[in-house]
Amino acid sequence: MTETEIIDGKAFAETLLAQVAKDVANLKASSGKTPGLAVVIVGEDPASQVYVRNKVEKTKAVGMVSVHHILPADTSQADLLALVEQLNQDEAVNGILVQLPLPKQIDESAVINAISPDKDVDGFHVVNAGRLATGQDALVPCTPTGCLMLLKDRLGSLSGLNAVVIGRSNIVGKPMAALLLAESCTVTIAHSKTRDLPALCRQADILVAAVGRPEMVKGDWIKPGAVVIDVGVNRIPAEGGKTRLVGDVATKEAMGTASAITPVPGGVGPMTIACLLFNTLRASRMQWGK
Repeated sequence: MTETEIIDGKAFAETLLAQVAKDVANLKASSGKTPGLAVVIVGEDPASQVYVRNKVEKTKAVGMVSVHHILPADTSQADLLALVEQLNQDEAVNGILVQLPLPKQIDESAVINAISPDKDVDGFHVVNAGRLATGQDALVPCTPTGCLMLLKDRLGSLSGLNAVVIGRSNIVGKPMAALLLAESCTVTIAHSKTRDLPALCRQADILVAAVGRPEMVKGDWIKPGAVVIDVGVNRIPAEGGKTRLVGDVATKEAMGTASAITPVPGGVGPMTIACLLFNTLRASRMQWGK
């Protein structure tokens, strides 16, 4: 039996935010400029509003300027694109994030690709995706960035390790695979059409589960000593009519086999906002040549 370490994403995120705050203070002192992050939310989705409020608080806490726009749910695509263009032109704004999902009258791809690639702190723009895929400097989506930080903190060099990423989304799966490839891992992207997924997972030194299916990855899918990064956040029924959060991995089953695993909640989740502010700082430096 392996003793499984629980990877504390919350503690790592706090350390990262403290470093970002220090770097922001140094940048202000040396250039007189303050990085600015604009967050745009369309509609009244309660979960999105909580998330945005959290982003605003954290942005201010690290010493950045926070700008946020809350638009009605019936906002037209043309009006949203006009606001994005205004923010692209605003020199006080270094990062732009439009909260997804958007109402159905708006084409998400059109909005994402209207954001200046240099201000695209979500890393979703096709130019940033292309830069990442071809090994150039890019703003990379926040969740995979956080996952890679946790992996490198735990393992040091990832060179030569077998990595399996379950999930092929543009937000997590594909950029995660590109980041691991850049670290010289041997990378396999698995998905719903993969044949004999359990056997494939058992070959992985690094297993990243980002598929959005509660506890799909069972304990006997995990190679002894593997590091498991659980990106899934799934709400399932619990006792007394309540709900609880679980990941894509059956964590209790993985204990004693994996060498380390991220919990849900408290693993990858806290890293996402910390990496958003890390990206905003990077974007500011790139724009200012600092």
